[in-house]
Amino acid sequence: MNKKWEYYKQDNDKVKYLSFGNNLFERSIKFNDIIKINNQKFYYVTVSVNISELVAKVLVNRNIIDDEQVKVFLNPTRNDFYNPFLLKDMDIATERIVEAINKKEKVVIYGDYDVDGITSISVLKKFLNERGLDVGYYIPNRLEEGYGLNENALDKISSEKYTLMITVDCGISGNDEIEYANKLGIETIITDHHEPSNKIPNAFAVVNPKRHDSGYPFRGLAGVGVVFKLIQALSIKMKLEEKEFLKYLDLVCIGTISDIVPLVDENRVIASLGLRLVEVTKNIGLKELLKSSKYKKIDSNAISFGIAPRINACGRMGHAEQALQLFLTNNIVEATQITKSLNDYNIERQNTEKRILNEALNQLSKENVNEKSAIVLGGENWHHGVIGIVASKITEMFYKPTILIGFEDGIGNGSGRSILGLDLHEALGKTSQYLEKYGGHEMAVGLSLLQSEFDNFKKAFEEVVKESHLDDIKPVINIDAQINISNLNIETINQLSILEPFGEANKMPIFEYKGLKIDSIRSLSDGKHLKVTLKDGNMWIDGIGFNMGSLVEDYRMGDKVDVACVMEINSFNNKENIQLNIKDIRKSI
Repeated sequence: MNKKWEYYKQDNDKVKYLSFGNNLFERSIKFNDIIKINNQKFYYVTVSVNISELVAKVLVNRNIIDDEQVKVFLNPTRNDFYNPFLLKDMDIATERIVEAINKKEKVVIYGDYDVDGITSISVLKKFLNERGLDVGYYIPNRLEEGYGLNENALDKISSEKYTLMITVDCGISGNDEIEYANKLGIETIITDHHEPSNKIPNAFAVVNPKRHDSGYPFRGLAGVGVVFKLIQALSIKMKLEEKEFLKYLDLVCIGTISDIVPLVDENRVIASLGLRLVEVTKNIGLKELLKSSKYKKIDSNAISFGIAPRINACGRMGHAEQALQLFLTNNIVEATQITKSLNDYNIERQNTEKRILNEALNQLSKENVNEKSAIVLGGENWHHGVIGIVASKITEMFYKPTILIGFEDGIGNGSGRSILGLDLHEALGKTSQYLEKYGGHEMAVGLSLLQSEFDNFKKAFEEVVKESHLDDIKPVINIDAQINISNLNIETINQLSILEPFGEANKMPIFEYKGLKIDSIRSLSDGKHLKVTLKDGNMWIDGIGFNMGSLVEDYRMGDKVDVACVMEINSFNNKENIQLNIKDIRKSI
């Protein structure tokens, strides 16, 4: 084979800016230098696994090239899980739990109230129950107690005579609370995936792939992923069959995808195998929730937009125990009733979210956003179970780190979201003198402070972000490859699905299509979305640009354009039509 294939390699130095529809900032696409790739290696990747040239280009561009990488990425198996005992403290954690099982100790699981936390509690409780241990659980009320361990909860746990506490998806920042638990005579095993501080809590065992002294091959596990490694290790230690831990991959998959951790490496194995199990799940509650979401195809989108919001809404509105009970119940009637409640909470959450977003944007309209390095806003009675979602939306709109804080009785509870280039957890550490409590990771945090310290914190935080020179960073769309009319067929688009599940660090492929002619252009939904018909030679192509409706004023029929897009199949009235989901557009150079 003499022909040399070309592909697009991400090149941070090659950035061309495009005007974005809402004029809040410039958006950019990397129209990358074409790099020549070794002919034989590319041919091998294409032929050996029987994939199209376009899929092979995407794999190579994402640096998935050698035999083992391609095999694991496209066809992960249960043999691709790492040895759980590579995690620090896993050996002593499992020994202590086996001892508790043998002695029939009183054990409690302390978890978070989001999807990751709820699935973590569900998986560990079910596994230990099947080992003959009647395990209790504690979920702090998001509205009254906030995130993580607290002394009042520990007092309650102590009063109920629990001798062993296992934290899931929390605990790594609870140094003081662990010392308090020790004084109460409660031994603690921490399982968590959040960033630790310089000092590890003085617990019996701390299992966290992000420990600074960790030698585990993958740091990106979700909280439920760490729980999965725990039950895998327990199964090995207790000489159980593999099915005893593998059967929980449906719930582990739900928590992993929902927590927006990178879907690469071991997380991809979890998500890929887990999605297959979700399709045939025996969990009655999960089955009812899937039915309620009305998603026909069970993929990462169904989890992210159908399942996760409903479970999270439960915790955000202060009813996390109902979500947990949904996964624990074996009663179809109860599962149906709880599913209805989750749907109602989700509607309530959506309405509350709209109100807070409008109030936040109204505040922001009185400030010069362009001169700010970060956005910090506070409001009375902003539901702190919802402000994290609003913070995400404002971050996306203005491409600036955003922290929103809701005040009630002089106390502020907040959530923050970041952009690439700023470690938000580290930034909060530099302003900790104004905070009562904070935790999280580089892209998302939670915090609390006295309302009297809000102005001091806002000024200090904005200064910390300013020193990071984020103004030089523009939002970027990474282009995977260039396409043309020969790629626009259902077979090629269907084959791209072998790259699923899509998510963080494994985004849906975005392609550059150059030299298209606009045949028609209009806006939809009161000017919100962009609808175009594009022409390549004698072929017409439909295109849709969500939240890009304002661009209708910048383009005319006959304009030649380049688009960054996702290829997709639009099914309507039992007909399948190829459509370009446009992520950005520019006039052809």
